[in-house]
Amino acid sequence: MSDLVSFEHQGDIAIVTVNNPPVNALSLPVRAGLKDAFTDLKASGCKAIVLICSGRTFIAGADISEFGKPPADPWLPEVLDQIESSDVPVVAAIHGTALGGGLETAMSCHYRIAEASARLGLPEVLLGLLPGAGGTQWLPRLVGVEAALDMMISGKPVSADAAFEKGLVDRIAEGDLQEAALSYARELADMKAPSRRTTDIPVKSNHLPEGFFGSTRAMVAKKTKGLPAPQRIIDCVEAAATMDHEAAVAVERQGFADLLMSPESAGLRHMFFAERQAAKIDGLPKDTSLRPVNSVGIIGAGTMGGGIAMSFVTTGIPVTILEINQEALDRGIGICRGNFERSARNRGFPNT
Repeated sequence: MSDLVSFEHQGDIAIVTVNNPPVNALSLPVRAGLKDAFTDLKASGCKAIVLICSGRTFIAGADISEFGKPPADPWLPEVLDQIESSDVPVVAAIHGTALGGGLETAMSCHYRIAEASARLGLPEVLLGLLPGAGGTQWLPRLVGVEAALDMMISGKPVSADAAFEKGLVDRIAEGDLQEAALSYARELADMKAPSRRTTDIPVKSNHLPEGFFGSTRAMVAKKTKGLPAPQRIIDCVEAAATMDHEAAVAVERQGFADLLMSPESAGLRHMFFAERQAAKIDGLPKDTSLRPVNSVGIIGAGTMGGGIAMSFVTTGIPVTILEINQEALDRGIGICRGNFERSARNRGFPNT
C-alpha cells in the first residue's frame, strides 16, 4: 500500500486516511493507495468505512502536473468505481475543500458528512476541462440538473450549508469531524443501511421545460464565447438525463479526452501554472521577511504605468506618478479615473 494512504479499525468500522500534504492531491501514489486499501477492506469483515484526510483539507483535486502525461494505472475512474461498489457503506468526512477529483471521490462514497466551514465544487471548467471521473453524472443525481449545471459551468464552490440544502452533503458535523464521521458510520452499520450508490439515483428531469438543454446551450454560449468546455458539460448532463449510465459515462470520458487535447485548455493550464510560478523568486529563501511598502513612485502614466498605479491604489498604497509634461500626466490620470468609474458602475468598486 502507498505510504500516503493508510487504514485502521475501530471495532467494526474502518478508517481510511489520505495524507498527501499540502492539499491531498490525487497523485498516482494516492490513487494506488486507495485502490489497495479498499481491496484489503473488502475481505476484512468491517461493517462501514470512513474516508478522511489528514492536514488542512480533504482532497482538493487531481494532481494537475500529471495532465498531458501518459495515463498511469490506476486511473481515477477505476478507483472511484471500486469505492462506489463497496458492499458496506462508505462515509466521506470532508473538511477544508473538496474540489474537482476530490468532490468526485466524495460523491463515489455512499454518504457525506462535512465540517460547517468546508467548501465543495467542480472547478475543472476554469482549466478548460470537465469533471472526467464521474462528476458530470453524479452531481445531477444528487443536486438536480439545474444546480449541477450552475456549479460546473461557473466552477464556483459552494459552502457546506448550501451543499447540505442541495443534497450534496448528508450531515454537517458538530465537534470533531472524525468522531462525528465514526458515529455516523456506526449508526449506518447498526441499522444495516445499504450501500447507497450515487449511480443508482435517477436523474430527475421530468420537470425541465421542453427544449431546456438547447436553450441552456444558447444562453451559455453568449457568456462563454470561444470556450468549448461549458458546452461539453451540458452534453454530459443531458446524457445523464437521457441515456443509460454506461452510454452517458462514455460521453463524459470522450468529452474530457477531447478537452484535454484542446488549445483552449492548454492555454488555461499554462496560465494556471504561470501565475503560480510568477509568485516565486528563484533563490529567495521562503523565510525571507516582507519589506513594508508605504508609498510607490511610477515613471510614466501610459498603459503600463497607469495599470501599475491602479493596482497599488486599490490596495491602499499612495502612488506618485512622474510624467514628461502636464498634458501627458493629465491624460494618464484621466484614463485611470475612467477605469475606476467604470468598475464602480459595473461591480461596486471600493474607495472611488
